Amino acid sequence: MGVPVKILCILMLLLHTSSQQKQVFNDEETLEIPENAWMKTLNDDTLISDITIPGTHDSLALHGGPLAECQEWSLEDQLMAGIRYFDLRVSGFELIIMHGPIYQFTSLPEVLSTIRKFLKKAKFQNEVVLVRIKPIFPKEKVQNLVENMIKNNNNDIWVKPSIPKIKDVRGKIVFVQKNSFKLGITLSETDKKGDYKVAKVTVKEERIKRHLEEAAKKCRTGAALSLSYSSGTSLGTYMIFRLLPKQLAEKINPWLYGHLEEELKKNPKPCFGIIAMDFPGIKLIEMVIKFNTFSPNFPPPMGLSRN
Repeated sequence: MGVPVKILCILMLLLHTSSQQKQVFNDEETLEIPENAWMKTLNDDTLISDITIPGTHDSLALHGGPLAECQEWSLEDQLMAGIRYFDLRVSGFELIIMHGPIYQFTSLPEVLSTIRKFLKKAKFQNEVVLVRIKPIFPKEKVQNLVENMIKNNNNDIWVKPSIPKIKDVRGKIVFVQKNSFKLGITLSETDKKGDYKVAKVTVKEERIKRHLEEAAKKCRTGAALSLSYSSGTSLGTYMIFRLLPKQLAEKINPWLYGHLEEELKKNPKPCFGIIAMDFPGIKLIEMVIKFNTFSPNFPPPMGLSRN
């Protein structure tokens, strides 16, 4: 009797571990997504650069196999789960969404339409959605195409370079500018050129730590919106195919959750700007959001003080 019981305990432990893993890393399209309208309690006078925002890297890279896929959830599911920053690679050919040479079966007009529909729902009218447009071939056409697309319908899109307060952009899309796209607020990336290449997970962990420390120093200065990535790939390193986006996220996301959990214990709580992730699970997204809970951006819950 003892052996079957021991085996059963081991199986239960493995199932529990697997379930916990899926809470911070998720690659299942059919996961039930809870509705997360977390921005409604942000202080109206807070600058958009002064909060910690869960985002996704290459947000709509859903197709193309293990080399290209960075997410599993649709745009609608990511919005519902609380993701508020989207990283889009947009081609000058009809503003289609790409990941490298791989078409992602949607376009920027379709993406903006989906976000607008989301923001019009009663529960999400106080949310703010940030969109970074990264032009790809032919790059030089992208900004003109975007400007022409929105010129008669941009009341709900923030295109100014100044950092807005939350009250100025509730229910709106905020464009984020960098390099060859010059509409929206300024982005300050903590990652350096080549940091996305990962041969060792421990090295990536140290990079993320440094980047978050840098972002925390910049936060609440009002100068720019910080962006840090937890994503990466072993392509371009001696590891070649060993740590593609999904395999790396499966290792990094639990570590990131633990690291953020420790950071959350600090008083006052740090602010990190945008954290862009691959394959984030619900609990990891919620952990990122928690950094706003006991800060000047949020009122403390009933009966609790900030101390």
